Amino acid sequence: MGNQHRQDRPPARCRLQLPDQGHLLRASPARRTLPPAQPPGPIAAQEHGQATVELALLLPFLVLLLMCIVQTALVARDAVLVSHAARVGARIAAVEPSMDAVRTAVEHAAALDPDRLEVERHVTAELVRVTVRYRSATEVPLAGALVGDVHLTESAAMPDERPHR
Repeated sequence: MGNQHRQDRPPARCRLQLPDQGHLLRASPARRTLPPAQPPGPIAAQEHGQATVELALLLPFLVLLLMCIVQTALVARDAVLVSHAARVGARIAAVEPSMDAVRTAVEHAAALDPDRLEVERHVTAELVRVTVRYRSATEVPLAGALVGDVHLTESAAMPDERPHR
C-alpha cells in the first residue's frame, strides 16, 4: 500500500521554495534535489563573532598565566639578590668581627626589605659562614594569592681572615 499510487493520478510531487535562497526543492519518490552547497569563501553569517567569543573566554586564563610568569620572575630576582647578599655578608664577616657590620653590608648589598631579612653568622676554626633568610612577598594580584610568600635561604662561606687574639 505504501508505494502504490492511484491509477487515475500521477505520483505526488512536492514543491517547496526556501525563503533565503530562492531555490526549489522537488520531492519525488525516486529522487530529491537539494539546493547547491555554499561555495567556500567568506565566513558564514552564523559564525560571525566566533573569534571574539573564544578570545573573551580565553583572555582571563592568559592574563592569569602572564601574572604567574611575572610573579615567578620577581621571586627569581629575589633569589639572586639573596645569594649576592650572602656572599657580600660572608666577605665582610671574614674580616670584620662585628655582627652589625655584617648585617649592614647585607642590607646595603641588595635592594631587599630589611623587615623580611634575617642574617646569621657561624664561625668555625677556619671558615665564616653567613646565612641570609628572606621572605619574598608575592605582591602580584591574583598570582600572589595563589602562591603565597616564598621563603628564600642562601649561605656563603669564606676563610676566616680576622686577626685572632
